[in-house]
This record gives sequence, structure tokens and C-alpha cells, in this order.
Amino acid sequence: MLAQHTLSQLKSLKLDGMARALEEQQIMPASQGLTFEDRLGLLVEREILWRDNRRLERLLRQAKLKQAQACMEDIDYRGSRGLDKRLMVTLAGCDWIRRSQNVLLTGPTGGGKTWLACALGNQACRQGFSVMYVRVPRLVEQMRIAHGDGSFGKLLAQLARIDVLLLDDWGLTPLQSSERHDLLEVVDDRVNTRSTIITSQLPVDHWHAWLNDPTLADAILDRLVHASHRIVLKGESRRKKLTETASAESIVTD
Repeated sequence: MLAQHTLSQLKSLKLDGMARALEEQQIMPASQGLTFEDRLGLLVEREILWRDNRRLERLLRQAKLKQAQACMEDIDYRGSRGLDKRLMVTLAGCDWIRRSQNVLLTGPTGGGKTWLACALGNQACRQGFSVMYVRVPRLVEQMRIAHGDGSFGKLLAQLARIDVLLLDDWGLTPLQSSERHDLLEVVDDRVNTRSTIITSQLPVDHWHAWLNDPTLADAILDRLVHASHRIVLKGESRRKKLTETASAESIVTD
């Protein structure tokens, strides 16, 4: 009865990790031979692990990464993709986030830019940082709607709080004048305080022309490019390779 009462109290205090560990200790004969301090230490360790796992689950759920399973451990360095292994190991430590730096990923379509960006986002979540994935065309649409319903300031504040904002498909579609101004607002709120990951088919040198407004382009790029790590992916489409591999395997199976 005493143990059951303790379990109920732990759960009411939202110490679910400790409650689960205590239940396990009760049915494990080996734990009865441990000292009180050892058993208490195991309970505390389980609670810390439980909370860390719950936080990671929450961060990953909120991030809404397009490639949710992408992770740094699975990066393919084979071939001539242009990946610097030393740089990727450095980025995996997430010091670039602590220093409010950016990552600019460019390369041809199908080259794995989004996957790699999501792997960086996944790693950031594992280190306890908040992440948000959004395609630039969709973000532009969200900001247009926010202007209409009066929630634009709220949206900007929400984006400014995100530790790592992952902007996918940068430069995919032309921008209107108002959209360029909105994009500047988003980028300006993050200077020296937060980090941004950008993926684009356009080389960085072409971004100025895409923005199509010299003054705003200078302002936006000044805030993004100077404190950034650039990754230029090379090689043919990985989607094409996967399709060809799948077709070959299908032929062999048939």
C-alpha cells in the first residue's frame, strides 16, 4: 500500500520517469539488494532521461521537418557531392546555433538539400534547440494572410522566438514588393540572436537578382550571408538514382 501511495504521489507531481522506474524496481529482485542511495540515484536518472526524451519528442513534433527521419549519422559522403566532412562534424556540435550563425545550402534539384537541412534541424532538436521547417512560398502565403487578419505582428514574434528557422525552396518563385519587405522583417529579427538554414537551387551569387530590389536585397543578404556556413551540393539528382535503383531491383525480382 505504501509503495502504491508513493507511485500515486509521484504521478500527481508529474514525475512519470521516477514512477516508472519505481514500478520496475518493485518487480526486479536484484534492485532489492541495492542501497537506498543507489535506488534513489536510479530513480533520479530515469526522471532526467524521461524528461529529455519527452522534450525531444515535443521539439521534433513542433519542428514539422519534411524529412523527419534525416539525421547527421546517415549522411552519405560518397561520390562527388561536395560535402566537407570536417564542416559537417563541426555543424553537428551546434555551436553555430549558439553563435547565431546561418547555414546556406545550395545545389541542383534532387541533390539532397532538404534532407541535409532536416538532418541539421534534427540535430538541433537533439541539442535542445527549437526548430521550425517551412517552405518559403508557404511562408510568404502565411504572411499575406496574417496581414489580412491582423496577426502579422504575432506571426513575426513567433518566428523570432524559434532558435533555428529552416527556410526551404528559397528563390523558387518571384516575390512581390510587399513580400520582400516581409522577408526582411523575418530575417532582421534573427540577426545576432537566432540562426537560419536556407536551401535553394539558386547559387548564393544569384540571390540578389532574385530579390529584384537592390536596396532590400542588400539588406536581406547582409543579414544572412556574412555570418554563415555555405554548403554547395554537387552531382546528379539523388531522387533519379533512387528511382533507377528501385527499377533495377524490380527487374531482378521479376
